[in-house]
This record gives sequence, structure tokens and C-alpha cells, in this order.
Amino acid sequence: MAPVLDYSKDIILFDGVCNFCNSYVNYVIAHDKADKFVFAPLQSNTATRMTARFQTDFKELNSVVVIHGNEVYTHSAAVIHIVKNLSTVWLPLAYLAWLVPPFIRNKLYTAFADKRYVLFGQSESCMVPTAQVKHKFLK
Repeated sequence: MAPVLDYSKDIILFDGVCNFCNSYVNYVIAHDKADKFVFAPLQSNTATRMTARFQTDFKELNSVVVIHGNEVYTHSAAVIHIVKNLSTVWLPLAYLAWLVPPFIRNKLYTAFADKRYVLFGQSESCMVPTAQVKHKFLK
């Protein structure tokens, strides 16, 4: 795992025990051709340090979190930020989603997030990255 925080890249904090979240992280890794992202589970020391730095308990948000320099994106804004920085067919949809008012986007995001364990299950522990992608994960 990466030994220190790399502030030149966007940090994605995700629920490390959520099966859907782990699949999404793997999708992002596969499509992050510009190497813009590093990752840390919300259950990690990195997330604890980010909680202190931004005075926000990220575990309580029930959201993926993107830290871009001094900016923090959560809920639908985090997902849109991620998709806009990937090489995927979803890019036009991300720009369209940005036109939807945040209160509507976030309502849909929260409804899905509340059901993610029921729909996709959860693991007893955080995912263990493979040797090929270990460098993209912060401690």
C-alpha cells in the first residue's frame, strides 16, 4: 500500500466492507487511464486522518467521498466527479446528471446507498487489493 498521502491525486474514500463499493472501486481502477485516483476504505487510518483534517465524520455520511485538494465531494457529486475523470462511455451521462438539481440527485443516491447491503451484501472485512493495484491504496 502507498505509505503516505498523495495529494497530487484525488483520494476516494469508500465503504471497504460494501460489496457494491468494492466492485465500483475495481471499475474505477480499470478505467483510470490517467492515474488520477488513489483509494482508502472509510475504515482506514487515512479516512481517520481526513476526518480530522476536514472536521467531518466521513463514516457517518453514508457516501463515497472524493477529496480533490481542499475540496470534498460526497454523494452524487462524488460519483459525478469520478465518472468525469474516467475514460468510459458514461462520461456524457455524468455531464447530464450534473444538470439535475443536487437535492434530486442526492435523494436518489441516498435511496440506493441505504439499500446497498441488502442488494449486494457486505464482507466481514475490507477488501485486500491485489499486488498489481496495491500502490493505489493508502493505509
